[in-house]
Amino acid sequence: MRWVTAFCTGLTVLGSAAMPAAQAGVESTLETLTIATGARETVYSARAHFEAPNWSRDGSSLLFNQDGRLYVLPLDTRQPRVLDTGEATRCNNDHGYSPDGRWLALSHAPDGRSLIYVLPATGGAPRLVTEKGPSYWHGWSPDGGTLAYCAERNGEYDVYTIPVEGGAERRLTTAPGLDDGPDYAPDGSIWFNSERTGLMKIWRMAPDGSSQRQMTYDDQWADWFPHPSPDGRWVVFLSYDRSVEGHPPNKDVVLRLMSLEGGEPRVIARLFGGQGTINVPSWSPDSQRIAFVSYRKLSP
Repeated sequence: MRWVTAFCTGLTVLGSAAMPAAQAGVESTLETLTIATGARETVYSARAHFEAPNWSRDGSSLLFNQDGRLYVLPLDTRQPRVLDTGEATRCNNDHGYSPDGRWLALSHAPDGRSLIYVLPATGGAPRLVTEKGPSYWHGWSPDGGTLAYCAERNGEYDVYTIPVEGGAERRLTTAPGLDDGPDYAPDGSIWFNSERTGLMKIWRMAPDGSSQRQMTYDDQWADWFPHPSPDGRWVVFLSYDRSVEGHPPNKDVVLRLMSLEGGEPRVIARLFGGQGTINVPSWSPDSQRIAFVSYRKLSP
């Protein structure tokens, strides 16, 4: 989460629809969209600000962040509950499950700098992975051994990888400007967004950072946060009007879908959102649906 740095940490009850004062004018809606039909379904809505859903690997629940905490939303009851993340109570919207569903990576800012941690998916004590910050998790390699993330080092934001067990990080991009949002495809390639051409576009590269290739070109849109589907057929991403700088909240945006082989993207949803809508991997395990958050401003 590069553009929102303040956290509210005092409220953890969602069912009451209570809100921190800073978010009192927002209604958040967690939706799913069926790729084949375009049908949208509201899964959960609250007069509060929450972000960035992940789908559990067994398809039974969704995970999102709110007020520095992570919440599990079972799809049968649709009643969210706080996930035990130990001392990690300043979580941002960069989190996600390991390929086998046993582990969870999250980004937590204990001293104002986001760092990456790993903990059991069922909750527990977090283990620090990245010693340097700020670091923002975005992707987990298909073999479960490597994390991909965006990090700022010496004034430049680039894509890095690091072993899940920790160790030396590896810088994969070196172009001037922001490289962000890395997520793995099933074949191990890494998709990311980069502004190296002057307008934010979707790129992909080999796991070692070689063969970097631009994948979107139309100059109407600024494209962010590509997420390949588990079956390796599609990639979904968020697009702003090209006049928008960064990835702020509260904008008219679209979700677009394209073949993993490339080609012309198509719009699959129009909504009010942006930051928090689809920052992290949010495909259903069967690649039939995506999850995302839309927003609505409320009158005082």
